[in-house]
Amino acid sequence: MRVVLTGGGTGGHIYPAVAIARQCEAEELTSQFLYIGGKRGLESKLVPQENLPFESIDITGFRRSLSLENVRTIMRFFKGVSRSKKLLSDFKPDIVIGTGGYVCGPVVYAAAKLGIPTLIHEQNAIPGLTNQFLSRYADTVAVSFEGSEKAFPKAKRAIYTGNPRATTVMSANRERGFASLGIPSDSPIVLVVGGSRGARAINEAMKGMAAMIDRLPGVHFVFVTGETYFEGTREAIRSELGTMPNHLHIVPYISNMPEVLAATSLIINRAGASFLAEITSLGIPSILIPSPNVTNNHQEANARQLEEAGASRMILEKDLTAERLFGQIEDIMKSGDVLGAMTEASRKLGKPDSAAVIVEEIRRLTGKR
Repeated sequence: MRVVLTGGGTGGHIYPAVAIARQCEAEELTSQFLYIGGKRGLESKLVPQENLPFESIDITGFRRSLSLENVRTIMRFFKGVSRSKKLLSDFKPDIVIGTGGYVCGPVVYAAAKLGIPTLIHEQNAIPGLTNQFLSRYADTVAVSFEGSEKAFPKAKRAIYTGNPRATTVMSANRERGFASLGIPSDSPIVLVVGGSRGARAINEAMKGMAAMIDRLPGVHFVFVTGETYFEGTREAIRSELGTMPNHLHIVPYISNMPEVLAATSLIINRAGASFLAEITSLGIPSILIPSPNVTNNHQEANARQLEEAGASRMILEKDLTAERLFGQIEDIMKSGDVLGAMTEASRKLGKPDSAAVIVEEIRRLTGKR
């Protein structure tokens, strides 16, 4: 099978595409790939690290106000379509798969015009602008949240598949997660993380909570600050407490996140769609603090899906304080019934076979069964 993947801007668009590629490889060893991304996007760095062939086009996103730059964006779009047609004609894919971000626009549009089967995947509860545009051209729209199909009324076909990142974490070794943190096996772990780069508001809450964690004896807290905030957060906590408690672990970044997630009892995090797919596939309860700085406030919509199902509690960033956050953590961790119910609700939302479901749809579209 010959597959073109496209998606970019953030890891939330890139890693689902990589997960689809890995599932294709697992099911058909002879699969070949080409990833088309933006010249300036994060994908230009991450995709080559995944040993996937990469080509780039010059494309930018639309601004949400009238601007001369939008005229230039339209010109870049049509140039991107032209280059995409050339890349597609040379590679001759069986299918083109877009996972979001403005770079998908010209690539998937070009594929549709060339008569190549297309599939787009929407990670969020509220669709992005690019996928809304592409939904009228793509053969299939796949969604991460059940019920989100109705957000694409003009789609030829919209199906619930879940997020392929859910499949990625299922093989994670929880014992390695404990070992990598230096925490005794089967100890309760509360993981507090603000994303790969960290989040100022969550780090401020970490500083305030450090003096409270002895109210939960036996529970290990892991604060993932992000590289930028690491030194400041660690020193502020050390200065406040005078010493670093044995059950508090402050790290700038976690490179083996699937393994650490497999060992986690409760997670506090943003509400990016790919991360939510990972934690629900493992049945991890959560306290979600959606980023207010995202398009269409889609993280809050993502978080509400989990909250309404009983898998999570949500605190808006404007309402976030150390006292309020730790109060929620304490309430959950001190009650086995509450923790157990949230774990079960999270597990019910998980779809660990997501990548396989998407590959099955690929086979349907290409006739390669």
